[in-house]
Amino acid sequence: MNTPPSDGISLKQLAGAITAKFQGPGDLLITGVNSPEGAEPGEIAYLAGERYLETAQRSRASAFIVSKPFQQLRMPQLIVSNPQYAFVQIINRFFPQEHLARGIAKDIWQGEDVRIGRDVSIGPFVTLSDRANIGDRVTLYPGVFIGANVKIGDDSMLYPGVTILDRCEIGAHVIIHAGTVIGSDGFGYLQHGGQHHKIPQRGTVVIENEVELGANVTIDRATFGRTLIKRGTKIDNLVQIAHNVTIGDNSIVIALVGIAGSTTIGQQVMIGGQSGLVDHLTVGDHARIAAGSSVLRNVEAGTTVGGGIPALPAEAALRRQILIDRLPELRQELTELVKRVQAIEGNPRTAKTRKTKKS
Repeated sequence: MNTPPSDGISLKQLAGAITAKFQGPGDLLITGVNSPEGAEPGEIAYLAGERYLETAQRSRASAFIVSKPFQQLRMPQLIVSNPQYAFVQIINRFFPQEHLARGIAKDIWQGEDVRIGRDVSIGPFVTLSDRANIGDRVTLYPGVFIGANVKIGDDSMLYPGVTILDRCEIGAHVIIHAGTVIGSDGFGYLQHGGQHHKIPQRGTVVIENEVELGANVTIDRATFGRTLIKRGTKIDNLVQIAHNVTIGDNSIVIALVGIAGSTTIGQQVMIGGQSGLVDHLTVGDHARIAAGSSVLRNVEAGTTVGGGIPALPAEAALRRQILIDRLPELRQELTELVKRVQAIEGNPRTAKTRKTKKS
């Protein structure tokens, strides 16, 4: 799947790199990484769990990364507590993805006072506006637009069609996938005289180091100040982040999420897909928002909310869902109860008895 930097890496070297114990010949050369199903001789894969053992037994991989020794596997094994994380470490260290050839294409457009760092890869039809500052080893795929006074940190990668508008800042080791737009105007209007009047959007967007943004993400510039995505946060495709939003370190935002203006999200927060957050909320550190939630009030640190509209704490959301699931049954019970009451009310003997008691 990936081509190693040499003829291969020995199993012993790999074990040392991920602090693993190993079973098998230490001099076995590993030439690539792959899934158990797609692996060829010379490649290493990882075993996600015991339920995938049968697939691993049929694999052609030369070695496996596992959480415990498996006698059923004939292949050599590297034993670590978290095989998936160890597999990622091996890919990043020994089998990194190859990028565009270094250099600058002839057919780019470049404004005045542009600074371009060392060892960059800039593809055709890229626009670098006035005073753009491009760091070392940055990769800009074809069709990227960089606005005036934009800064892009070292080792960042922007895929085709990415747009970074004026004065926005992108940190180092940032990955931005195709079609994403950073720095479009925040959606701000006031009503006067029966018309919508645009509120000028004078702020900017700051993306800190090691952030990854999926395809077709939109992050609006602040009205004043900045919209801020902090270090290490990962955002999936088709996410809308409005003006003056702050998202803390190492948070996760899944596809089709919409976050309204001036909402502040803490660090290591997880927001499930298709969730919506209204404006001016605070979501505390380590909070969890389940997929499809509509968050209408603040979320306390460390709590989990979900259950649709409105989002509720996990236990309350579960109770509500149980009641919703029982509605057909409850409706039937209510219908039968009404019939019984009507039958009693319509019984002449019962009516006479009630009349006697009243008299």
